[in-house]
Amino acid sequence: MLFAIMGGMVAGTLGWMVGVNEDTASRAATSRPVPVRLVATNQSSSSQPYPPGELGEIVKLGESLVKTTNTHPLSSPFVGNSLKCTSCHLDAGRHKEAGSFIGVAAAYPAYSPREKSVITLEDRILNCFIRSQNGTRPPNGSKVPVAIAAYITWLSEGTPLKMNPAKPLGPNHMSLLNEPPTPPSVERGESLYMDRCSSCHSDDGLGSDDGPPVWGDQSFNDGAGLAGVQKMASWLQVAMPLDDADLTDQEAYDIAAYVNSHDRPNFAPN
Repeated sequence: MLFAIMGGMVAGTLGWMVGVNEDTASRAATSRPVPVRLVATNQSSSSQPYPPGELGEIVKLGESLVKTTNTHPLSSPFVGNSLKCTSCHLDAGRHKEAGSFIGVAAAYPAYSPREKSVITLEDRILNCFIRSQNGTRPPNGSKVPVAIAAYITWLSEGTPLKMNPAKPLGPNHMSLLNEPPTPPSVERGESLYMDRCSSCHSDDGLGSDDGPPVWGDQSFNDGAGLAGVQKMASWLQVAMPLDDADLTDQEAYDIAAYVNSHDRPNFAPN
């Protein structure tokens, strides 16, 4: 399934393309560039204890908001589609490659080329609401961004502080794929999507109970990172099929080209 949408955003995580391919064993995944980066020491296991007291309660709230962003009463007023944070940040940000939150807090403040300014972790969270979730920013300093930032910081405990002067990326950030040997093909992507993704995201891409919408009014807008073919392909290559990512670079690019050939909301800064 393409996205485990925030649950599956993204569910519990963009739970995309969990189609079973009987040729899995014979698929030859092309090599991806191996980045040189600081690896977070926090393993973020499910048994990791929450902080005590009020801080722990805020961390738990942040985790809940990440998992139920579009339905939680505190965050839903600021969400304009069907996505959750965990639609893109799989396993509520605990996935080591697909939108990992692990170690992220140690990289901020950071320079953001997109905003052309130095931003904080809270700024980055607020920007997700207006791009990936096609909504509006919660007030700066309000419970929603503070709780999500507390959760991400909890997942970052034990990570050496390393501010990023180039981009707002944490130590476990997703590496971008090189261009594939053959230019991405919408036609090939459509065939792959129907074979491997549509069972969860539906033939029309508008999602189902098993997977979030990957285009259309209820998906992310064209200002989100995944609206770019290279970034979406890179995400698909490490995230889909869910729990059994096996797409080759070429397949990931072709599916990304097909998905992003469809209409989605326009980004309207607010």
